[in-house]
Amino acid sequence: MRKSTMKKGLSVMLTIAMAAGMMAGCGDSGNDAGNTAATPDSGSSAAPATEAADAGSSDAASGSYTDYSAGFPENVTIQIPVYDRAFEGWNVTDNYYTQWIQSEFGDKYNVTVEYVAINRTDEVQDFMQLIAAGNAPDIIFHYDMPSAVKYYSEGAMQPIDLDEIAFYAPTYYANMKDTIEKYGTLDEQNIFFFAGRNAIYYNFVTLIRKDWLDAVGAEMPTNRAELEEVARKWQEAGLGTIADKLWTGSFTMEYPFMDDGITTEDYAKYLDLNVAPFTWKPTEDYLRTLNAEYNEGILDQEFYLRTDDAAAKAEFVAGNVGTYGFYINSSTDVITSLLANDPDAEVAVLDPGALGTTGNGYYYEYPPYGMIMGMNSTSTPEERAAVWMFLDWMSQPENLFYLQNGVEGENYTLEDGIAVPVADYAGESKLSQNNNKDYWCLVAEVADYGDEEMNYKANLRTLAPAGYESLIEDSYNYAQKNEPYGVVTPIFTQAVQATNDYTADLNAMWQEFSTDCITCAPEEFDATYAECCEEYLAGGYQEILDEKASLYENGSYIAD
Repeated sequence: MRKSTMKKGLSVMLTIAMAAGMMAGCGDSGNDAGNTAATPDSGSSAAPATEAADAGSSDAASGSYTDYSAGFPENVTIQIPVYDRAFEGWNVTDNYYTQWIQSEFGDKYNVTVEYVAINRTDEVQDFMQLIAAGNAPDIIFHYDMPSAVKYYSEGAMQPIDLDEIAFYAPTYYANMKDTIEKYGTLDEQNIFFFAGRNAIYYNFVTLIRKDWLDAVGAEMPTNRAELEEVARKWQEAGLGTIADKLWTGSFTMEYPFMDDGITTEDYAKYLDLNVAPFTWKPTEDYLRTLNAEYNEGILDQEFYLRTDDAAAKAEFVAGNVGTYGFYINSSTDVITSLLANDPDAEVAVLDPGALGTTGNGYYYEYPPYGMIMGMNSTSTPEERAAVWMFLDWMSQPENLFYLQNGVEGENYTLEDGIAVPVADYAGESKLSQNNNKDYWCLVAEVADYGDEEMNYKANLRTLAPAGYESLIEDSYNYAQKNEPYGVVTPIFTQAVQATNDYTADLNAMWQEFSTDCITCAPEEFDATYAECCEEYLAGGYQEILDEKASLYENGSYIAD
């Protein structure tokens, strides 16, 4: 049996982290921050939410669905999940906007809209507990397909009737029809419905201490070797180290170590946001690189204690590390907090290519949808109808725009058709710290003006803290340069049962094994990695690879 090399205190941390081991971020890989504003055009020509869409079947057109355009004769309660991100002073289930939704939609149709708080960090655990207790909300959602499939595999979702959606939600369905038809089928049933996505890739940034670069006379690094050389100079000058973390989900740490020799079949087998591809060559290269950096002392020596964004941000703000990756928005406090500790601090955006050995910025390319949703298996026909009507109401441009921007003249001013946020607005209609996205993410993943140039202009205002527009400008330019290196994960049209069976155990193994591989002596790396791979494969990963390979060979996947 391998001798563990984990550091003092790690076992306690792992116990905590393993409880959340199935969590997938995306949003943290997923696109998880509020962005631009949608068009304020309120002159929508969309049909009312209770009229049949052109795409509806003859059943819908003939009126076989009950018309609730005048409201439900008896009150209907729908429960809608909302991420609870623990913003200070923000009641996620009862605030200005939940009350506005109830007033504008719920009261009109005799529907009570109840929000159910879901912890963003422990969302899989929260949903699984609600599902097991029979208390899950009417919409069950996740940003990542493997977790959505897991909820389905637990029997938590009912098949959906596309004609029913078209009847009650014509605007929403017209927007999402093609996506639902292409990606919403699982085991030959219509299961999933989605939020739209016009993906942007410049809202995730890795900040680097520019003042530290200047202090040691270093240029901005463009690949991993140059980043390591910068870190050596930081070390000599008594500054900080390169940051990393213990990955507990949203596994994308291997992307910077990919190359153009990887096949579509390899992507299908190994890429999975919820199960780390421990035995894959790019992951080995990631672990080997960090092992060398750890032993040289240029990597955060307690990286394994950083299991969430709060911990990573705290290290950067404290001046212990010189890099920090996160989804940026205009209300972020990371820069102001850094300046409070070090008034002379300066930040810049690191080229994503600097994280990998080749300098090519491989990245997780989003599928053409945002939130993945299913209808609770216990939801009644009336509750389903109310949910579809709710999605349609939110899809109306004027309602979506209000949720994304708030009150004109208070939250924002309109300039050249773009909503410009009022800096430091703290009134009653203040948006949540991620621009209210946790409410409007049901229909849109990013706010969209329908024009790339306008989107970019708006993002300069909504993503950049005041005075830091250059961060978004640089990030945009990096995204343009690295566009050829996006990788779309193939989506299987059948549930991968082995993934459901082994994800929790494999995540626990990953957290231990990856830490062992990074912290062992360099001369022990090969043997440690080989033994860990053997245990990982035997722990269920080989079954996952075999099942995915079989589904791939049978054509049970969507490659784009």
